[in-house]
Amino acid sequence: MKKIPMRKCVVTQERFPKKELIRVVRTPEGQVEVDLTGKRNGHGAYMQKSSETLAKARKNKALDRALETSIPEEVYARLEELVA
Repeated sequence: MKKIPMRKCVVTQERFPKKELIRVVRTPEGQVEVDLTGKRNGHGAYMQKSSETLAKARKNKALDRALETSIPEEVYARLEELVA
């Protein structure tokens, strides 16, 4: 039986299989991007794929704290596209 990698959502603090989460990454250059491959170089934070979680992340700045930088509006727009 193959082991399923688990990751913690930075917003809800729940553990989910890696495939069920969206990874947002801060690259070594300081850019913040949505990482669909899960292999992008840099500091990553995982978030559950739901509109409620996205709204909560935006309200309490969970991604900002996890990545230790401010998240641009374009990243939130891209996340909304993926969740919808």
